[in-house]
Amino acid sequence: MRIMIKNGRVIDPKNSINDILDISIKDNLIDKMGKNIKEKGNEDHIINASGHIVAPGFIDIHAHLREPGYEYKETITTGTMAAARGGFTSVVCMANTDPVNDNKSVTEYIIKKARLEGYCRVFPCGAITKGLKGEELSEIGEMFGAGIVAISDDGKSVRNSEVLRKAFEYTKIFNIPVISHCEDYDLSKGYVHEGAASLLTGLEAIPSIAEELIVNRDIVIAQYVDSHVHITHISTAGSIDIIANAKKTYKRITCDTCPHYFILTDEAILGFDTNTKVNPPLRSKRDVEAIKEGLKNGTIDIIATDHAPHDITSKDVEYNLASSGISGFETALSLSLNLVNEGVLSLEELIKKFTVNPARLLNLPYGEIKEGKAADIIVFNPDIEWVVDKNTFYSKGKNTPFHGWRLKGKNLLTIVDGNIVFRDKALR
Repeated sequence: MRIMIKNGRVIDPKNSINDILDISIKDNLIDKMGKNIKEKGNEDHIINASGHIVAPGFIDIHAHLREPGYEYKETITTGTMAAARGGFTSVVCMANTDPVNDNKSVTEYIIKKARLEGYCRVFPCGAITKGLKGEELSEIGEMFGAGIVAISDDGKSVRNSEVLRKAFEYTKIFNIPVISHCEDYDLSKGYVHEGAASLLTGLEAIPSIAEELIVNRDIVIAQYVDSHVHITHISTAGSIDIIANAKKTYKRITCDTCPHYFILTDEAILGFDTNTKVNPPLRSKRDVEAIKEGLKNGTIDIIATDHAPHDITSKDVEYNLASSGISGFETALSLSLNLVNEGVLSLEELIKKFTVNPARLLNLPYGEIKEGKAADIIVFNPDIEWVVDKNTFYSKGKNTPFHGWRLKGKNLLTIVDGNIVFRDKALR
């Protein structure tokens, strides 16, 4: 396969590239980069990227592909199709499947299935504990040998601090991170953020400290063990303060947030739309501003989707009974470009949080555009406007609070390992 991408604005934060360039792709590798590369006449595809941004493929370190066990919500095929459409060339899938990914057999199944049916790279995240029960460590070494890139009991915190300590000790051996879901069980009996909106709706609430207490605990344990901790989907101003202060003296801390935590506030729940039910919950305006500031000053290293697709029946119920989660692959780029439009981040800084930083966290050889490297590339236009229509999602999950929103910025082309896996009709 030979592909030529012509006249695009190539932005690659890792190699400090921001220029109008051509890119020649041969088979699965970037063959040549430069200005005015002459076509050889044997190209399978010539892409006119004039007026568009050419960037490394995005890496999502936190997503749910639901397979095995919940194929009625999503499959590896539909999930990776949606990811590719959104500009993601690599996806880390969480372990809360059925059976739970707590052993090498499930890990091997996911990897094999993704190789056969996936539209992008899939990297499994293994469970910290067997059955996500928080009691006994999973077979971390065997899962690592089978291909996991991190461990997490996402959806739950490891309640037993001694078990978590042992998990951190194991990850030091394999040089993989613990991706920590921070939630104090005793303070998390509700469904929405504790604030004015919860009072108006009468829904049981979750205070900010439910997250912040465990953020602090997990950092303290990781520091004691001298292991890397990655705090996922942070949502509160207090969490950002804790992480920022801890980073001053301990460097093995990273964190991510998701687009819904810097786009929506808890006021979104006032209409009782269950598509606004997420875990952790949507927070206050103050928290949203703190998230933006944390992205700006570098406290927050990565933007992830926490893509959590659900079937209609899981959401078309009373708010307190509805499943938590947003189908996030296909809107993440457009929503995140708001950060650029608002002056929170430069385009280079935004791309870095989707590419360089996730690749560094997981020790992946992706997230850059360089001769001789894997051809994982996207082409997007930050100015194209479009209206979100959940009915056209590639994902089985139509659960989005952004249905009907007019967004600015759209991915037009996704290349994974030298193969075009998504192409929008707007790209001529």
